[in-house]
Amino acid sequence: MKPTLDDIDNKILALLMDNARLPVSTIARQVGIARTTVIARISALEKRGVIAGYGLKLSQTMYQPAVRAYVGLSVEARMAPGLMKYLQQLPEVETLCAVSGAIDYMLTLRCATTEVLDKLLDQIGAQDGVRQTSTSIILSKRIDRSAL
Repeated sequence: MKPTLDDIDNKILALLMDNARLPVSTIARQVGIARTTVIARISALEKRGVIAGYGLKLSQTMYQPAVRAYVGLSVEARMAPGLMKYLQQLPEVETLCAVSGAIDYMLTLRCATTEVLDKLLDQIGAQDGVRQTSTSIILSKRIDRSAL
């Protein structure tokens, strides 16, 4: 069952996703509630499993190699399990999501150069069951509230 969150919980979470080390006093001031209330709400969110943990997020200049791309894959359903095993073995695959719509899966790839990306896309496209790929290179992140 998905936990229900009110506006205050959502505001606190948004602030923590932007900066998990944000002082409680700053959160309280920005949300417009008492510092002790922020502490209690964060504790409750942790206990309910809404906040699963805290982590380190590297700056894009440290973490992000030269090229990242979103890749949409259309695949033959009967070949999907083998393709998932293949993709699991590729260190360049950051995420793999099953999606609804015209494509079946969305990948996020991280490569050192466009040449490496090009070769990797050729390898993925040549796998049994891959009908079509569609690639968009990520130019910049304008908003990033991902956990890590």
